[in-house]
Amino acid sequence: MGILKTILIVIHVIVCLALIIVCLMQNSEDEGASATIVGSSSNSFYEKNKGKTKEGRLKKWTIILGIMFIVISIVLGIVYLV
Repeated sequence: MGILKTILIVIHVIVCLALIIVCLMQNSEDEGASATIVGSSSNSFYEKNKGKTKEGRLKKWTIILGIMFIVISIVLGIVYLV
């Protein structure tokens, strides 16, 4: 069980560092969560193809790493309770 804990902690640290780096690489010009709540969107060519740009890829990796962070945190909590 000790090896599993060590492996999970190392993976968790790597995911945390990657998440920090990806978040810092993003532009702060985006409208962020407020635009999501209000529903500010346009039907321009850029908006439709935003997933193929650097910002789109960074956003996708931020979501993936965030989900990995949550899952590994929950698994670590369960492992440490046992």
